[in-house]
This record gives sequence, structure tokens and C-alpha cells, in this order.
Amino acid sequence: MVASTISGSGSPVYERRVVDRIHRYHWPAIQLNVWMLIMLAASCCIIGIFATFIGVQQHLGLYIPWYFPYFITVSSLMIVFIGALLWLIAQRRLLPSIVILGSFMFFVLWLVGLIVISIELWGPVGSVSSNCNLLVWSTSPTGNNQGTLAWLEQRSICQQWQAVFAFALIGCIFLLWIIVMAIQVFYDDA
Repeated sequence: MVASTISGSGSPVYERRVVDRIHRYHWPAIQLNVWMLIMLAASCCIIGIFATFIGVQQHLGLYIPWYFPYFITVSSLMIVFIGALLWLIAQRRLLPSIVILGSFMFFVLWLVGLIVISIELWGPVGSVSSNCNLLVWSTSPTGNNQGTLAWLEQRSICQQWQAVFAFALIGCIFLLWIIVMAIQVFYDDA
């Protein structure tokens, strides 16, 4: 704000007043850190598993489904979002509205991924779960041979699908949780 006064000679003199009214929100530090840690773990696991699947698909000369790069991109953007939140925290400028809007956007993206993973995992025909039940969980070969090694690789792939579903579900739940927490932070400081 600028205030003016008239000097003795009739010319105005301007003074600059600095107003420092930056509203600071009080975030629960432990909950926010746990949320970031869980979301980083979920994002990194999904990136790693789907990157491995893409490598296997390319090595076998098979078609790469659209949801592999989709979920890798969404998880990578989540890591960037968490980095941006950390930067805003360091600047003491983390606003609940940024967290609410960003988390809602990512919730929708993760929910799309969760639905696709669920359809692939438990879909009607040729689902991953039915193939795993038929080829992996119904048998248990042992011994030092190629069949046992192939079975171990198939079991690993089945477990990776289950892990992707679990981390996608955890991500959706934690995104809803951070939205609720941001709303509480907003109303507690209002």
C-alpha cells in the first residue's frame, strides 16, 4: 500500500508501507509425510512392474497394451506432483486448494488405471487370474529343470499383477485421504 502526504512545499511525498500478511496453513506433518512416502512407494512399484512388463512384451514381440504406458505416465506425474508439494512445503506456500485439485485429478487417473487393472485381472474371458489359477496356482513343480524355472517366472508375473492391483487400490484410498485431510486443514485455519 502507498500512503501520501503533502509536504510543506505542496508536493506530495509517497511512503511505501509493506504489508506481510501471508496466510500459513498448519499441515499435520506426520500424516503428510506418511502420505508422500506411501504414494512414492506405490508409484515407483507400478512404474517398475509395468516397465518390466513392457520389456518382456517387447522381447517376446507381443503387443503392448495401452494401460502399461498409461499407468507409467500417471505414476511418473504423481512423483512430479509430490516433488512440487515438497517444494511448496519448503517455501511454506502449500495451499489446501492445490492439494485438493491435484489429488482429485490424480484420483480420477488412478481410478481409471485401477478399473482397467481389475478388468484385466478378473475379467470375463482369458483374465490374468484365470490363467494364473490354471497354470500356476494349481501346480507346484520342483527340481532343477526348465519347467520349474518357467513356473517360477509365471508365478512371479501373477504376483506382480496382484501387487499392481494392491498398489493402485492403496493409491486411490490414499488420494481420497489426502483430499479429506486438505479440506480439514482448510477449515481448521478458516
